[in-house]
Amino acid sequence: MSNVKIPILDLTRQYQAIKGEIDRAIQRVVESGRFILGPEVEAFEQEIAAYLGAKHAIGVASGTDALYLALKALGIGPGDGVIVPSFTFFATAGVVVNVGATPIFCDIDPKTFNIDPEGLKELVTRYASRVTIKAVIPVHLYGQPADMDEIMALAEEYDLYVIEDAAQAIGAEYRGRKIGTIGHLGCLSFFPTKNLGAYGDGGLVVTNHGELAEKVRMLRVHGSKPKYYHHMVGTNSRLDALQAAILRAKLPHLKEWTTARQRIAERYDELLADIPGIERPYRAPDRSHIFHQYTIRVLNGKRDALQNFLREKGIATQVYYPLPLHLQPCFRDLGYKEGDLPESERASRQALSLPMFPELTEEEQNHVVKAIKSFFQE
Repeated sequence: MSNVKIPILDLTRQYQAIKGEIDRAIQRVVESGRFILGPEVEAFEQEIAAYLGAKHAIGVASGTDALYLALKALGIGPGDGVIVPSFTFFATAGVVVNVGATPIFCDIDPKTFNIDPEGLKELVTRYASRVTIKAVIPVHLYGQPADMDEIMALAEEYDLYVIEDAAQAIGAEYRGRKIGTIGHLGCLSFFPTKNLGAYGDGGLVVTNHGELAEKVRMLRVHGSKPKYYHHMVGTNSRLDALQAAILRAKLPHLKEWTTARQRIAERYDELLADIPGIERPYRAPDRSHIFHQYTIRVLNGKRDALQNFLREKGIATQVYYPLPLHLQPCFRDLGYKEGDLPESERASRQALSLPMFPELTEEEQNHVVKAIKSFFQE
């Protein structure tokens, strides 16, 4: 493969495979003249709720908005603390600040990259006298579920709400239950790069609690019900009909795409098995990993050098995430310092995500692994 270019994700291949279905879905909406909420969004909400096994699914404008509206629906605001992992995308903590609450950063389990239940328990007891901790937001990072049994038991013991950040984990299961349906509320993202991605921003709040579902539905339309009668101050966060139609066309393919990702991940596991200097992704028991990302650890301080080497070979990789949240400049006032959350900091220096999408070919995969091997041999 000379002059090879291997992207970390190629959405054009997915589109070509289901072009007719996507084009018909878009045409259906354009001809209907209904572009905001309406029957297309309602149909998608019913279909995705059935897929997840949830009673209620509410389409919103983005995954970030899903988290924000979940916090608002629970009445979380100034004076409240919300525990979040430090090693995750910024939105998980940003929404906490945007409702006026305080993010309390928790370290991660080094095996799964997910929030550490032991660290979570320690934080709940340590902060009890300083701030009213109202909720925890476990993130199912890279597509692997967090340890929900321990988190839910802790939440029950300390009277905490649990908001699952399932932005990267649609379809993943924990002990037979779909992620997003175990906590009080679950939040999904349909950002184009996600395993089920729209052609723009989109998000979803799922819950089995009717009262919370009703609050989210009102909050997404400025707190109104019926229109122009406002019972609370909400915002404008609606999933539009075009995105819903595209997602409806894609949803029936999700299981097949997930299986393809898992097959590619297993092949990576085999091909990378004998390379010293890297750690392959760990799979925790009693749960399914849907491999939104295939993320290795590069040891001995060689992550950035490997990434540069692969870039020169035409292979795209990504670092999710290069700076943990507790060390971000905007959170400096919270008083965290380097060394406070060692596992999050170590992950930020070692994690490297390799090309991962259902249409990735074996030849491309071979090329990626061959390049990694040659880096370590040199």
